[in-house]
Amino acid sequence: MPGVVFDLDGTLVHSAPDIHAAVNRALAEEGAEPFSLAEITRFIGNGVPVLIKRVLAARGETPDGHRHAEMQDRFMKHYEADPTALTSVYPGAEAALRHLHSEGWRIALCTNKPYAASRQILSNFGILDLFDAIVGGDCLPQRKPDPAPLRAAAAALTEEVVIYVGDSEVDAATAEAAGLRFALFTEGYRHAPVHDLPHHGLFSHHDELPDLLRHLLA
Repeated sequence: MPGVVFDLDGTLVHSAPDIHAAVNRALAEEGAEPFSLAEITRFIGNGVPVLIKRVLAARGETPDGHRHAEMQDRFMKHYEADPTALTSVYPGAEAALRHLHSEGWRIALCTNKPYAASRQILSNFGILDLFDAIVGGDCLPQRKPDPAPLRAAAAALTEEVVIYVGDSEVDAATAEAAGLRFALFTEGYRHAPVHDLPHHGLFSHHDELPDLLRHLLA
C-alpha cells in the first residue's frame, strides 16, 4: 500500500485552545493583556518561532533575538507541561487512522510543532503506534512551507506514492512545492477560501478520508 503524511494542528487535532492558554500564561507572567482564541488561532501554522514573533508584533514589540528567545522559552514551558489539557482529536480522525493502518497504509506526521510535543500529543491520545515516522518543526533547519520536512517524512515511508493531508495555506504550499498530491481538510485553521488553495481533493469530516485517499490513488 502507499503512504500518507499528515499535518497535526488543525488536521488531526484541534490544538488551538492549548496553544492559546500557553501564550496567555506566558504573557500573564509579565502582566500583559491576554489574546483571544481567535487571534492566536490566526497565528498558528508556521511553527513556534513564528507564533511568538506574531504575538510580539501584535503587541507592538520588535521581536529581537533575546526577547523572542525569552518569550518562546516561557511559552514552551507552559505548553509542554500538558499539551492536551484542552486539545481534542477531530471527530473520526482516530478511526480513519486505524482504518488506514489496518489496510496496510504507512503513516507519517509532518508538522511545524516541535518533535517532543508532537510525540507527546500522539501518545496522550493513544495513537502514537499508528505512525511510522514523525518529522517535527525542530528536526530539520527548514520548516513548512519549505518542502524539505515533507520530503523527509515521505522518504521515511519508503513508498513510491505518498499523499499529504493538511488543513492550511502552509500545507497546500508545502505539498505543491514537494510535488505531492494534497488532500485538504476544510474544518481546520485555513484562512483563505478553499478554492484559493491548490488541492487534489477535500473533506470536511475524517469519516470521508479513507475513500478520498483511495480515489486519489486512481
